[in-house]
Amino acid sequence: MAGRYDRNPFDEEEEEVNPFAGGGGGGKAAGKSNFSGGSFYTTTTGSVPPVTNSRLSPLPPEPADFYNPTAPVDIPLDSSSDMKKKERELQAKEAELKRREQEVRRREEAVARAGIVIEQKNWPPFFPIIHHDIANEIPIHLQKLQYVAFTTLLGLSFTLLWNIIAVTTAWIKQGDPKIWFLAIIYFIAGVPGAYVLWYRPLYRAFRNESALKFSWFFLFYLLHICFCIFATVAPPVVFKGKSLTGILPAIDLIGDHVLVGIFYFIGFGLFCLESVLSVWVIQQVYMYFRGSGKAAEMKREAARGAMRAAV
Repeated sequence: MAGRYDRNPFDEEEEEVNPFAGGGGGGKAAGKSNFSGGSFYTTTTGSVPPVTNSRLSPLPPEPADFYNPTAPVDIPLDSSSDMKKKERELQAKEAELKRREQEVRRREEAVARAGIVIEQKNWPPFFPIIHHDIANEIPIHLQKLQYVAFTTLLGLSFTLLWNIIAVTTAWIKQGDPKIWFLAIIYFIAGVPGAYVLWYRPLYRAFRNESALKFSWFFLFYLLHICFCIFATVAPPVVFKGKSLTGILPAIDLIGDHVLVGIFYFIGFGLFCLESVLSVWVIQQVYMYFRGSGKAAEMKREAARGAMRAAV
């Protein structure tokens, strides 16, 4: 029969290490816990120092929105005196804006009563340099004629540009820089001069029905037609002969330099076309001028001007 304190075969043996065990050189305390026959006993080896319980003071509680970035933040509002001051400043600015708006409106009405038209630059669209709005400012029955007149302005610009190209080829072949400089002068002076001297007066004459503007147009448009006819022939009389792509330089150059001669013949055709269109435009404008009674009005204005000058 087994003894009272015999070891239970089904009991698990476990070693425990006491962390508080001390002793020279890091002594160990080992204990065995056995359960047998309803009794529990512990065997301990080594010395065990007394164990003290110590607790740290708890941290203060964190606010509920400590980790919430969207939590509202209390910002102190301005005092009532600051709010009233800002309100007065806003009212003063609003009154100033209304005063300026009324001043601008008053000036616009004064300009409209005086018959002055504010021209805003809108052409060409990519780089506006002139005011041009035939569809909205020119009467319907005159829009076609105005478009053709505008075509002659663009045609003159293209013809003088082609004249530079053709003269450049002649300069390369013959080595005469004078004709090239003259071609540049024709373009620089001709295109802006045509717009200022005869196209803009015609545009304003059709828009405002001004007889004086018609007289300016007729005077300078006749000079334009004379220049185009002269350039079509290009005799070596006044200008350097080969600085204009007329028929005479084209015939002279076609035998020695075929490519240069072809360029000059193209320029000759462009000057011919420009001359024909310009003659048609001045005829149509003159017919309208006579039929609308502007000729008699211009005579009366000229008579009144002569009387004022005499007095």
